[in-house]
Amino acid sequence: MAVQDQFSATYSDARGKFLAGCLRSGTPVTSHPNPTTGPLGEALYTDVTRLGAAEAERVVMVISGTHGVEGFCGSGVQVGLLESADAPAVPAGVAVLLVHAINPYGFAWLRRVTEDNVDLNRNFADHDAGAYPDNPGYNQLAAALVPQSWDDASRAATQKVMDDYATLHGQFALQAAISVGQYRHKDGLFFGGHRPTWSRRTIERIVGQELAHARHVALIDFHTGLGPYGYGEPICMQGPEEAAFARARAWFGEDVTSPKGGSSSSADVQGTLAEGLFALAPQAEWTAIALEFGTKPVPDVMDTLRADAWLHNDGDPGSAQGREIKANIRDAFYPDEPQWKQQIWARGTEMVARAYDGLAGSD
Repeated sequence: MAVQDQFSATYSDARGKFLAGCLRSGTPVTSHPNPTTGPLGEALYTDVTRLGAAEAERVVMVISGTHGVEGFCGSGVQVGLLESADAPAVPAGVAVLLVHAINPYGFAWLRRVTEDNVDLNRNFADHDAGAYPDNPGYNQLAAALVPQSWDDASRAATQKVMDDYATLHGQFALQAAISVGQYRHKDGLFFGGHRPTWSRRTIERIVGQELAHARHVALIDFHTGLGPYGYGEPICMQGPEEAAFARARAWFGEDVTSPKGGSSSSADVQGTLAEGLFALAPQAEWTAIALEFGTKPVPDVMDTLRADAWLHNDGDPGSAQGREIKANIRDAFYPDEPQWKQQIWARGTEMVARAYDGLAGSD
């Protein structure tokens, strides 16, 4: 299969290619139905397949669609791992767990969030505790980030608010205030939710079913939207002083970055999927990265997220303006260009092969 053909134009197309790859490779699929439907009324699913022994102690877990619209990237790599003759061979004693479209609503609707406007990668907070970390920066910017109207005048006025914040605190501080996560503004950006989402409950069920025997797990969670165009930044959520970070660098390369260490294009976000997974299979030693592929400049990406939030709060997705916003957000997270897809496939398979080698050397 050509690299171009591994990638898809829609969620339904991506799911069809993934299921076809599973069928041709002879791997059984477990499908988890999402309670919502897509924009054309289509059913939505998270699909899971496994290459290798059910009781393997060494597992590579590859996730697509944590942030919905970013799923085109990871799905293309997952399809290639099933279909491409150029995919790295799975070593003996290693299993590969492919979790396709863990946030199928966001994938289908071209949204970064789940059906309840929650950022899945901020949703793994302790909701039972009832006390969430505050985000004063976001609170200050909330009204400007998602205004009640989206026209030239409101965009200029709200952009000034953010520019003033960046002038006072710095551009990266602005990015961090917006993206680190917040638990107060339900209709806002990067909202972590007040209870586990369907996607969180589903990944918890998948881990319970698939990783009970695992002693070593390599996690690769595909993302897009930050960093240089087409470059896959391997981001480790652990700090530089932690053994898991040293192991991630040994396995995935010296260019592994750490938000906690200040070396990443990402802010040090809270309530992440990776940290949630570690707790779900504590018997396993986890070596985890988010593989983040750049698309457009960060301010442009943030602008598309603001527009999309306004659209689903107060706009009409079926209007001409709504269709333009949807086209912009798709382009911000999925540049439908041959060069970009080639870079994703090359870097993605490089990291999968490195995970194989790292697991092979585990005790």
